[in-house]
Amino acid sequence: MCKNDNAFLISLHLFMKDYLSLIKFSHTIFALPFAMVGFFLGTLASDYQFDWRLLLLVLLCMVFARSAAMAFNRYLDRDIDAKNPRTAVREIPKGTISPRAALIFVIVNSLLLIVTTWFINPICFYLSPIALLITLGYSYTKRITYICHFILGLGLALAPIGAYLAVTGQFAIVPLIYAFVVLLWVAGFDIIYALQDEGFDKSLGLKSIPVRLGRKNALQLSSFLHFICALLIIFAAYYQAQMYPAFEWLHWVAACIFIVLLFYQHLLVKPNDLSKVNIAFFTTNGIASVIFGFLVILDMFL
Repeated sequence: MCKNDNAFLISLHLFMKDYLSLIKFSHTIFALPFAMVGFFLGTLASDYQFDWRLLLLVLLCMVFARSAAMAFNRYLDRDIDAKNPRTAVREIPKGTISPRAALIFVIVNSLLLIVTTWFINPICFYLSPIALLITLGYSYTKRITYICHFILGLGLALAPIGAYLAVTGQFAIVPLIYAFVVLLWVAGFDIIYALQDEGFDKSLGLKSIPVRLGRKNALQLSSFLHFICALLIIFAAYYQAQMYPAFEWLHWVAACIFIVLLFYQHLLVKPNDLSKVNIAFFTTNGIASVIFGFLVILDMFL
C-alpha cells in the first residue's frame, strides 16, 4: 500500500471519527433496542414473514433520524456550546467540523430518512416529516420551555411505534405502551444529565427542569418519572403475556433488570455530588436498554 493510500485511509478514519463523535453515535443504543422490540412484536402480530431487507431499512431509519437530530442540535447550539467549558471541546466550537458542513449533514440525513421510509410502506413515508419535525424541533425547546426533556423523550419514543408500523402498517397498544416507557425513561435521565449545566443554563436564560426546580426537586421529579416508567414496564410485560402466550419468564427477567438499573442510577447521583452523572446517564441506561431488548426478543423466539 502506497503512502497516498495510507494518507487517504487516515483522513477517512478521522473524518468518520469526527462525525460519529458529532452525533454521539454510541448513544443510539438507548432507543435502538426498543425499536427492535417494536419490530419483532410486529412480526408476532401479523402473518409477516421475516425479511432482512425490512429490518435493514428500519435500522437505517433509526440511524438517519438520530444523526439528523443530533447534528442539528450541535449546529443550533454551537454558540452556546462554545461558551460552556463542558461542551467547548465539541466538534463545531473546536472547529473540527464547520457549521455549514454540519447543516449539510443534517439535510442529507433528513432526506435519506424520508427516502428510506418510501421503501418501507406508505404510512411510514407519510409520517416521516412529522417524525423529523419532532426530533429536529427538540433543539429549539431549551430556549422556550422547561419541559424540553419530555420533547427529547417524545422523539426517542417514536422508535418502537415506527418499527411496529414498518412491519404491520398499523398502530397497536403494546408499542404505544413502550413509547410511553421510552418517553418517561429518557425524560428522567435527561433531567439527571442536565444537572451538570444548571448554573450555566441559568446564566444564559436557558430552560430546563434543574433550572426551574433546583437540583433536589429535579432529582425527585426524575425519580417519580422513573417510578411511573417502571409501572408501565410491568404493565407491558403483563399485557403482552395475555396477548402472546409465547412470552414467558425471560420477559419478566428483562423487566426486573431494567427496573433495578433504572433506580440504581438514582443512587449514583446526589444534589451535592454529580461526579457519577456520566455513569448514570450512559453506562447504566445503555446496559439497561440492551439487556431488556435482547431478553424480550429472545423470549419471542424461545
